[in-house]
Amino acid sequence: MVVVLLVLAVLATALVLLRPSAIDTLGTATGSLLSQPDCVVRTMDGKTGLDRAEAERATTAAALQARGVETPDTADLDEAVMQALAVGPSEGPGPVLTCRGGTADDLPEQALTDSGLTPRAEQVRTAMVEVFGEQSLGGFAPGGVGQGHGEESTHYDGRAIDVFFRPITEENQRGGWLLAQWLVAHAGSLDIQYVIFDDQFWSARITRGQWHPYKAPAPANEILRHLDHVHVDVLGKIPEA
Repeated sequence: MVVVLLVLAVLATALVLLRPSAIDTLGTATGSLLSQPDCVVRTMDGKTGLDRAEAERATTAAALQARGVETPDTADLDEAVMQALAVGPSEGPGPVLTCRGGTADDLPEQALTDSGLTPRAEQVRTAMVEVFGEQSLGGFAPGGVGQGHGEESTHYDGRAIDVFFRPITEENQRGGWLLAQWLVAHAGSLDIQYVIFDDQFWSARITRGQWHPYKAPAPANEILRHLDHVHVDVLGKIPEA
């Protein structure tokens, strides 16, 4: 017990002696020693942290701006953040925003609505239409779908929506990433579980968040790789341990 207390004391002293920049680096490297911002946007100047409400407002403003629609006020946000969300990374279409994951542990199981989606998934569809307008959607149907997806697909539970960006062009990829990042920013308020697009995925079940490489099943064509559509699904009943 004495040894443990001594070790903790040494660690605490070391953290106090570290410069703030060093502490920031340490927290970024481990993702667990110190609290991290809810979301992070990669800009030309580096990385900027946002809380969840700021990320929701920023991604909504970027989406509405792309449609030429009046946007919420973002004067308090870094201009570099809004620029990054609007145009994407300099190297080509891709994500600049990610958020930490997290899931609710008390969600009840839901039955399908008339659309073939659960109420949680229907909420996502409604929210997307409000911000992005009418979209090309698939992956669900009245009465539910029973084929056309992987064996354990959440499409069969009415918990998933595909948003198509066809044909595969740079402009459509940027549009897909604008939506994908908006979904990630709103994952907490919309009970979103997974977002998949363009060979990458984000999961609410991974606490540190981040975009990760997505390994598509064979034959790994453009559909299975999610190159032409954004997949979003919502949480279901949490499985018992």
